[in-house]
Amino acid sequence: MKILDFLCPDAVTADLKATTKKELIEEMVTMMVEAGAFEKKHKAKIIDVLMAREALGSTAIGQGIAIPHGKTDCVDKLVSGLAISRKGIDFDALDGEPAYIFFLLAAPMDSAGPHLKALARVSRLLKDKYFRESLKAVKDAKEILELVAREDAQLN
Repeated sequence: MKILDFLCPDAVTADLKATTKKELIEEMVTMMVEAGAFEKKHKAKIIDVLMAREALGSTAIGQGIAIPHGKTDCVDKLVSGLAISRKGIDFDALDGEPAYIFFLLAAPMDSAGPHLKALARVSRLLKDKYFRESLKAVKDAKEILELVAREDAQLN
């Protein structure tokens, strides 16, 4: 499984406006609705699912990364958006640092395998400090997609 198999290219931005966890999730879900990854009628439900998951424990994994994710009957396949925050957002990370890189994942209710594989793939990709720093320095969505495609192709 490659990241570009589930990353929605039109749901990628290098210029997040959000300043809080809730704003981030709302902005990314809106972006994914506009990209056609989610139906507009499901927007509030998807936000609720993601916020409920955050209430269980932060999806910020440290090193400036957060992977908000959840399972919902509003999607029929695994989909993802990717966003970069220039200022960083307090996402309750264990290391206490703000998050700058956000991969939002939504999976169907019955997709434990693909959901976990996607989380593992994204985590492996973002372990590389040079890749993280490169992502934070991009100017636009096109650069993000090129960078992700290049790095993802090098992972086994």
